[in-house]
Amino acid sequence: MSAPFIGNRPGSAPGLPNLPEPPSGWPIGSYAKYEEAQRAVDHLADNDFPVADVTIVGVDLMLVERVIGRLTWGRVLATGAASGAWLGLFVGVILSLFSANGSFGAILLGLGMGIVFGVVSGAITYGASRGRRDFTSASQLVAGRYDVLCQPRNAEKARDMLAKLAIGSEQT
Repeated sequence: MSAPFIGNRPGSAPGLPNLPEPPSGWPIGSYAKYEEAQRAVDHLADNDFPVADVTIVGVDLMLVERVIGRLTWGRVLATGAASGAWLGLFVGVILSLFSANGSFGAILLGLGMGIVFGVVSGAITYGASRGRRDFTSASQLVAGRYDVLCQPRNAEKARDMLAKLAIGSEQT
């Protein structure tokens, strides 16, 4: 999968961005879950179908934000310390590799400074929010349904293959 603004389309002028375009093709299946659409395309691939002609399109997109938990000062400071520790450890290891004596002190210094930086950074960010968002969450883009499209040259063959898949799954 390529990013929508990287590269050039065949036939487009060199150096111009690749602008987003709606998908093309004939519908060969529609599924309630992404896993079902993925299974359909996988079935086509397993049967030597030219899957480069196939596109899965999410329709009726929704942004779903699932609340994970309450955000407290303790959690903010602990998370800041942990992320800062990773960054500090990385910097400390790099410093120790380039230091003349390869000391363990550089690692500890980097780790300590990273923890302090992470705690201060987290505290400033959380304090600036003034309690407007006292929860953590995870966002996900989901679709109401997933349509599978195929280029017209192979659409009929793909529909026949997916019909056999549907008949096979009904019998089990």
